[in-house]
Amino acid sequence: MADSKSTYQNAPGSTPESFPAQHQNEQPGTQSQMNPKPVVETPACPGSGKLENKVAIISGGDSGIGQATAIAFAKEGADVAFVYYSETQDADETVKIVQSKGRRCIAIKCDLKIETSSSQVLDTVLKEFGHIDILVNNVGVQFPQNSILDITAEQLFNTFATNIFSYFFLTKAVLPHLKSGGSIINTASITAYKGSPTLIDYSSTKGAVVSFTRSLSLSLAANGIRVNAVAPGPVWTPLIPSSFSEQEVAKFGQDVPLGRAGQPFELAPAYVYLASDDSAFMTGQVLHVNGGVITDS
Repeated sequence: MADSKSTYQNAPGSTPESFPAQHQNEQPGTQSQMNPKPVVETPACPGSGKLENKVAIISGGDSGIGQATAIAFAKEGADVAFVYYSETQDADETVKIVQSKGRRCIAIKCDLKIETSSSQVLDTVLKEFGHIDILVNNVGVQFPQNSILDITAEQLFNTFATNIFSYFFLTKAVLPHLKSGGSIINTASITAYKGSPTLIDYSSTKGAVVSFTRSLSLSLAANGIRVNAVAPGPVWTPLIPSSFSEQEVAKFGQDVPLGRAGQPFELAPAYVYLASDDSAFMTGQVLHVNGGVITDS
């Protein structure tokens, strides 16, 4: 087998099988400090106009899966607005890449745990783009603990407010402006199906995301608005080095059947599919992009 690290360095879109030990002290983590940086784009997918002149809002679009999705949407012809919490350097990079694809892009810095922030996002997007066609709820945090006894009330509220309350808030703000044919895509997780002994609160929020997706899809079906989700397995994003110890990062993703963590660019096509007319007959479903783990969906 070829040296995965050298392959990664020399060919954008390749996939390393392991990562150097590393840790970042604060969430949501900084992509620019990761080694190696996540692969957020592959030249092998130039786009084919599937989202031409659509407008998408992506929460957590500054890095990782959100950034890769923003880039993929732009390649397909969409203008993008994304929300981020604090990592301005990563956000600037997303704007730069999306604009390089010939599409408009705005970055909105705010705290989506606060309900009024969603109204501010909506006002900004409508002022800039005039309409909204796609909403991707993607922001998330996780704080591993060895026991439920170690999960403080503060952590519990933070995790739920970020990972599921923000999905409610942003959806409520955007929904009156989505027309028939619109698409809402939520980021769930493999942990919603397999559980995790050290991510009890995080896994619980992702289970809530699955139920939110299914129930909202039934509520909006008559309006012609589709609601689906993507459930990633281990993916190399800033959340990983900012959540886990150096030792855990060094073996991250090696326990799935494909033997490695995914890269953000490998998730983005699932979001493009769910955002486009290719999935016109799909709603209330969850796509599992997880390296081969069998789940009961």
